Amino acid sequence: MAKLILKFEQQTLKEVTLAADTLTIGRLPDNMLPIDNLAVSGHHAKVTWEQDHYVIEDLGSLNGTYVNNQRVGKAALQDGDQMLIGKHVVQFRDEAQKAVPAQPKPAASDSTVVLDTKKSQELLAGLAAAPGSNAAPIERTAMLSVLDGRTDQMQYMLTGKMTMIGKSSMASIRLKGFFAPNTAALISRRDGKYFIAASESKIKIKINGDDVSGQHELQDGDIVEVANIKVAFGFQE
Repeated sequence: MAKLILKFEQQTLKEVTLAADTLTIGRLPDNMLPIDNLAVSGHHAKVTWEQDHYVIEDLGSLNGTYVNNQRVGKAALQDGDQMLIGKHVVQFRDEAQKAVPAQPKPAASDSTVVLDTKKSQELLAGLAAAPGSNAAPIERTAMLSVLDGRTDQMQYMLTGKMTMIGKSSMASIRLKGFFAPNTAALISRRDGKYFIAASESKIKIKINGDDVSGQHELQDGDIVEVANIKVAFGFQE
């Protein structure tokens, strides 16, 4: 049975089972999953059953609906997906999906990334490197882990082509604090590589303690400092 888990700042507030074909999410009390927060629209989004899976659809909300840090109008849900509604996180869990082997996806897809265990990563890496293997190259998706500073989450999957760091409502990595810049930096993804650049000349970026300028390619294990936050950059298979 699928369910939604409502969280705020890592604290679980409520769990709702998806017993009906449609579940609405919003600030008004007539929603099946009400969220009492001004950042949430009256009728913000809905989760519906379509053929053999659940989807989330934004209902024209002011602040938008995000799935795994990527703004969506409508998107299919997979077990473990994290939806950002206003300032709250709604986690989707579906035990039935765990029993079904995941189908391989195109390497260039921007769909939800499921974190592999270390053992699975080593197995996949071995298959890719085996002589004569016809396996397609494994697309690596990066993740930022917050080490220091005030942000709306502690980890971010960089699944989009462009990721903004700042206080702006359009930023994927939301900074907190009165003096935080609206736009601090942009991380772009091209050909499986990630590049970071400051949004303005007055914004300073440090990589592993050294000042960098212009576009700088990020490497696995880099420590990035920008706009009073420190994050670790790393790849997931």
